[in-house]
Amino acid sequence: MYDWIIIGGGIQGCTLAISLIKSGKVSPRKLLIIDPHEQPISQWKRNTDRIEMEYLRSPSVHHLDVAPFSLQWFARKAKFSQPFYGYYKRPSLSLFHQHCESVFHEIDLKQSWHIGRVSNLERKYDEWWIQTEDNSWLHTKNVAIATGFTEALNYPSWSNEMKERYPHLICHIFEKEVPETFNEGQPLVIVGAGITAAHLSLKLSKLHEQVILITRHDFRVHDFDSDPGWLGPKNMTSFLKIKDYKTRRQTITNARYRGSFPKELSLALSRLIQKNKLKVFYDEIESCSNCDESSLLLKLKNSEEKIETPRILLATGFQSNMEYLSWLQPVINHEKLLCAECGFPIVSKNLEWGKKLFVVGALAELEIGPTARNISGARTAANRIVSAI
Repeated sequence: MYDWIIIGGGIQGCTLAISLIKSGKVSPRKLLIIDPHEQPISQWKRNTDRIEMEYLRSPSVHHLDVAPFSLQWFARKAKFSQPFYGYYKRPSLSLFHQHCESVFHEIDLKQSWHIGRVSNLERKYDEWWIQTEDNSWLHTKNVAIATGFTEALNYPSWSNEMKERYPHLICHIFEKEVPETFNEGQPLVIVGAGITAAHLSLKLSKLHEQVILITRHDFRVHDFDSDPGWLGPKNMTSFLKIKDYKTRRQTITNARYRGSFPKELSLALSRLIQKNKLKVFYDEIESCSNCDESSLLLKLKNSEEKIETPRILLATGFQSNMEYLSWLQPVINHEKLLCAECGFPIVSKNLEWGKKLFVVGALAELEIGPTARNISGARTAANRIVSAI
């Protein structure tokens, strides 16, 4: 039997595992991480590499290790060239990944890794029993759910029919396999408004004569995806006084700078526009139809211009719907776990949802607030749980 099983080995699950092990609350051999990928943070690495993110949006003190300045110490020791960017010392993606691997090796996280997907979770005799899709059963004293919605890709309604008929012409950039782009006759189209669309526009503008970006609104420029006040008592004190969870949900929604990116990306996009390498339509797509087997035709809501393209790449983010976690719904019903009107968990201050059942990441946001899904939120959640046990 394990002391802890963490469901999900992304940023959130690995941050919690590192904190539990380094605090001495559990040994690596008594902790298990269940994840469908072969290595920790695999999906994060794939997604950030795919859009060629150069620097993270978060500052250097936000990482997976326990000590706040661990990443800076690692950069100095490794003698990294240009490890950080800007006033907030945002780390390069390469540095961040090498630091993660160093910490994983330090605690020998490999011995705690189990490749699989959870299909069922049951509480028996004061223990949690977890069934995986290969019909294996594992049992543990404590469970932490660290799964998010990174597999719940958001497809706009206008794209559904064409996506089904012509999957080679339209795809979400975070699909498991994305066809390589090539220099077709007409410009390819990127649809999206946030940091993913910005990075993708910069990447593909190096490979194509022109790229078209269709975004619903003007560029929204913010250093971070929510105000730094949400990292501490400045904003969180009043947030935690809100007893109505519908109001908490609305507060979280209002606090997030959705569809935004840092200033240097905005400047880089503006330079591409000036060079005619990037054409931006501040509009929404009304319909998508096929011209032939190798191109699509887009009609915009507020423009008479129609756009013909050989490829559409969606940078439209993820859905946030608890129903996507279908294996969790029977657990909620059987264990009578509290949920808000939005379907998300109502948890204690130490993020306990049921007896010895904890949540981190997106599932903890009604308690952690707008930063819950970020690296900073992962650190906050891990600290709450470790401090309470």
